[in-house]
Amino acid sequence: MYSTTTSNVTVSVKPTYLDHESVPEKNLWVWAYTVRIENGGAETVTLRTRHWKITDAYGRVQEVHGPGVVGEQPVLRPGDSFEYTSGTPLPTPSGIMMGSYSMQSEDGRLFDVDIPAFSLDSGKPGKVN
Repeated sequence: MYSTTTSNVTVSVKPTYLDHESVPEKNLWVWAYTVRIENGGAETVTLRTRHWKITDAYGRVQEVHGPGVVGEQPVLRPGDSFEYTSGTPLPTPSGIMMGSYSMQSEDGRLFDVDIPAFSLDSGKPGKVN
């Protein structure tokens, strides 16, 4: 489990290699990752957008931007948490993901919350093209 706290919001991530969805012979390795977002602050916050940086074993970076997560913009009251699972494919047997969420406070202030860097490691040998 990887975890970091920014502005009283803790983001924890647990990646899982999906052997049954991966096809190394076709340079396809797939991971799921479960994210838990906890509001440890005193005010309600809303997750507005996400920004991911996904880096493969060759250092090639793919960036993903979008509204919310898994089709939602969760509202987190003090002490609340929100958990979701998503996934990513890579053309290499390992890589790294990191990013940030843009959060909005009740008074409309926007602030970024870090998503900790986490390792995507299949544990499988593979011919990387």
